[in-house]
Amino acid sequence: LIGGEGIRNVSPAGTIPSGDHETVDMKGMTLLPGLINAHVHITMDPFTDPRIAMAEGNRTKLVITAMGNLRKQLLSGVTYFRDLGAPDYMDLELRNCVREGLVPGPEFLAAGKMITMTGGHGHNIGRECDGPDEVRKAAREQVRAGADVIKIMATGGVMTPGNEPGAPQLTLEEMRAAVEEAHKAGRKSAAHAQGKQGIRDALLAGIDSIEHGIALDDELVELMIENGVYLVPTLAAPHFIIEHGAAGGVPEFAVEKTKRILELHYSSFERARKAGVTIAMGTDAGTPFNRHDGTPVELKLMVKYGMSPYEAIMAATEVSAELLGIADRYGSLTEGKVADIIAV
Repeated sequence: LIGGEGIRNVSPAGTIPSGDHETVDMKGMTLLPGLINAHVHITMDPFTDPRIAMAEGNRTKLVITAMGNLRKQLLSGVTYFRDLGAPDYMDLELRNCVREGLVPGPEFLAAGKMITMTGGHGHNIGRECDGPDEVRKAAREQVRAGADVIKIMATGGVMTPGNEPGAPQLTLEEMRAAVEEAHKAGRKSAAHAQGKQGIRDALLAGIDSIEHGIALDDELVELMIENGVYLVPTLAAPHFIIEHGAAGGVPEFAVEKTKRILELHYSSFERARKAGVTIAMGTDAGTPFNRHDGTPVELKLMVKYGMSPYEAIMAATEVSAELLGIADRYGSLTEGKVADIIAV
């Protein structure tokens, strides 16, 4: 029973309290909470190389692109997401427009500018800084701008030329400064972290979630469990790069790096799941051919590499809601929560 925007009552069939309400027959369908995507780049369109559009600096085009991406996320069943990096605080502005009802789309949390070392992964749209003091200031700038979460770059990545995915970038001391500022301001922190040292440093810095987590070993998995750190594996990102490859227009350097880490990525996901790491669902939408309506692909990959369908659904609903800090109102079909409901 839905009243206003909330779920007022959940009861067995035929026992909903009587009253003047419309009945919708959903026979043959399953109702689920709206999906929650914990890793999105809403201003990035999944071209062969999304960096090109970013480098053009056409702000109007990026806004129009993002508005289309919001629609795609919603129509694919995503009713809430977390954006983890956009140029010029555009994600913060779009978030506010959605909240004010000016733009249709899912609600979302936004990180503002990702914090990276000079020349580091994502430097073309991020806040470049070096040393703990500069990183601390950069984190404070994101809080001042209105960021909901602080995103830091612990390692290199696939899509930045000259960066190695496994190579550490921001240091432990630098990341600790950013995490401290996030937590002081009541924000969570997320680390793009692919190699072992970068993952370890992010964990020791007090990070709240590891994004990608390509090179997890038993020690790192244990650290994640001990500290209640979430993993957002983004299995779809390398999947689509390999599926389309250089023949499809993906930069050769990105394809070659992805080939080197693909199996390690999948095996790390399996290791984390078996050990009991808390896993939330995120797609990294906006990377090459990784469409904003492609969330179901991530769920299929999570099942392919070891999750049960139920575990995958939980990762995309309740668990992601917990990671985003919105589980009091979203993530389950429970009385008192927002009636974001999808039917499949």
